[in-house]
Amino acid sequence: MMDLSRRSLSVLLACTALLPGAALAQTDAQARPDTRAMTCAEAAALVARAGAVVMSTGPATYARFVRDGGFCPLPETTQPSWETTRDDPKCFVGYTCRDKFNEGQGRD
Repeated sequence: MMDLSRRSLSVLLACTALLPGAALAQTDAQARPDTRAMTCAEAAALVARAGAVVMSTGPATYARFVRDGGFCPLPETTQPSWETTRDDPKCFVGYTCRDKFNEGQGRD
């Protein structure tokens, strides 16, 4: 009987150790800035200040925006990105990184 209690306790402790990670992932997704809720100036300033930031761009979409090419891995380059913000449907928020050898195909 003692063995079963120890095993149950071990399983319970292992499960509770996983909970903070799951909660953190959910909190991170909820805390992601949303371009649609920001003004154009706020979104552009966030990218300029942070250098690189992942922002939500729609109900189930997001992108990584960078201030300049120094935030892109080699051999990628920048491509201007205009996003919908609270006050501007085509706001220049910064750049996204694109593979310069593949006609615009790259990571988002």
